[in-house]
Amino acid sequence: MGMAKLVKTLLLERDMRMTDLAEKLGKSVQNISAKLRRDNLSEKELHDIAEACNATFTGCFTLNDTGKEIK
Repeated sequence: MGMAKLVKTLLLERDMRMTDLAEKLGKSVQNISAKLRRDNLSEKELHDIAEACNATFTGCFTLNDTGKEIK
């Protein structure tokens, strides 16, 4: 599974929209959308996304409150 798909699954799990994520990251929705469309995310961006969603990124996302892994 590509990282963009993982991020979208994470957003669904957290009941967040891309606008919510963009706001938490201090980026535009267009920027986030373009990165996801190209599946072009750096490891730092993935860690930042995880933090914004109260998760941990270790090649997959682990929800901090439930321990559920999103792979």
